[in-house]
Amino acid sequence: MAAKIKKGDTVVVLTGRDKGKSGEVIQVLPTDNKALVRGINMVRRHQKQTQTQEAGIVSKEAPVHLSNVALADPKDGKPTRVGFKIQDDGTKVRVAKRSGDLIDG
Repeated sequence: MAAKIKKGDTVVVLTGRDKGKSGEVIQVLPTDNKALVRGINMVRRHQKQTQTQEAGIVSKEAPVHLSNVALADPKDGKPTRVGFKIQDDGTKVRVAKRSGDLIDG
């Protein structure tokens, strides 16, 4: 199945402690159906010292399930579902169901 959410997309969180916040997708984990979103679902982890990084408590993003995020509509930034449309030249593009705008391209 084609990817509805891709790296670089702006998404809105639908549930959880970060509900209503939006951020950019850093990485998508298709095998786990999860995504890393910049600034969302921040957790604090203990870091062991390495040659490049010092020890301490660091904050980093934890993966969010794809069912808990929705793509932000390009027009107004509100959550929208994603549809697909095949253009005249045969390319498949993502379309926002809310406004009908093209997401990529």
